[in-house]
Amino acid sequence: MREWAEFTLSENDQGGDHVLALKGPLRVHSLGNLDAKLAGLSGNFTRVDMSGVTDIDTTGAWLVTRYAGERGLEVIGESEQARRLFAAIGNMEEPAAEPEPELSLIPRTLADLGDMVALWGNGLYKLIGFLGELIIAFGQVIRRPSRLRGTALIFHMQYVGINSLWIVGLMSFLIGIVIAQQGAVQLAQFGAEIYTINLTGRLSMRELGILMTSIMVAGRSGSAFAAQIGTMKLTEEVDAMRTIGVSPMEALVVPRVLASMLMMPLLGFYSSVLAIIGGATIANFALDIPFWTFLQRTQEVVPITDVWIGLIKAPVFALIVALAGCYQGMQVTTNAEEVGARTTQAVVTAIFTVIVLDAFFAIFFTKIGWA
Repeated sequence: MREWAEFTLSENDQGGDHVLALKGPLRVHSLGNLDAKLAGLSGNFTRVDMSGVTDIDTTGAWLVTRYAGERGLEVIGESEQARRLFAAIGNMEEPAAEPEPELSLIPRTLADLGDMVALWGNGLYKLIGFLGELIIAFGQVIRRPSRLRGTALIFHMQYVGINSLWIVGLMSFLIGIVIAQQGAVQLAQFGAEIYTINLTGRLSMRELGILMTSIMVAGRSGSAFAAQIGTMKLTEEVDAMRTIGVSPMEALVVPRVLASMLMMPLLGFYSSVLAIIGGATIANFALDIPFWTFLQRTQEVVPITDVWIGLIKAPVFALIVALAGCYQGMQVTTNAEEVGARTTQAVVTAIFTVIVLDAFFAIFFTKIGWA
């Protein structure tokens, strides 16, 4: 017959306080509902007497330690075995972590700034390494053109270029309308509405055409590159490519980057033309400048250098957009949430970098006389 753990309450020799006396084996199979019974006890007792305990294991020792510790009771009459178990359980308890001293505003700000700079530096280091891998992959493809995946290249050219025509065209047309209308309002103060043609034509060809196209491609195609490659990383398709001897850079990154660099100049020129057409449309109705006169005058006032500036910037912006998307996709390692975060980061990085580079290009071309 199984022997169960029990307890009794008895008055000590001096009277007043009571002693909780435990009896029987304090083992996992004999505790029963002893824990619940002890929790329901009420009374003025300050000691736990274990002289009647015949056997004890870790579970019993933990029960006594927890109960005595919660109520501040003194344990007496314990056996040598119980002492060893109590000591072992005490060593298992993790010491309370000391609270870190709270920094003041300036040290905390400097610490956060340092962490951010370190993070940027690490990201820049990885990005330069990724760019180096891309250059090597391009070199391999140039040396052996048969390694270029023509089907993937054509597919991405269609995705980046042809499938973007309607959204880029609509955006550029509306931007041209806004430039012409707002420019005419300001120039009308000086009786110079005719110079709206110069403003619209040069601004579209030189700056806004390729800049707005790059932003649209970053939001549409750059994000898609990051999401596609990131998903392939999660499903271990990229690792499978390496296993069978296929370079992910040549199979995934090179076609996307090359397609973007080939299509961006065409999209940028197309965007500039649509912006000029938008300006001519609003000028025909709001400024009494005939549509064809606006276009003919644009040919006269827009120098060919503005066209070349847009075409020169286009492949550079395309490289930035495609590189940001592919790089962020390759950095995915954990879960679908990271795919979303990396996709967002790819778009933000591409747009920010494109705008910064556009400012440098504007200063550079002005310095060399292409104003």
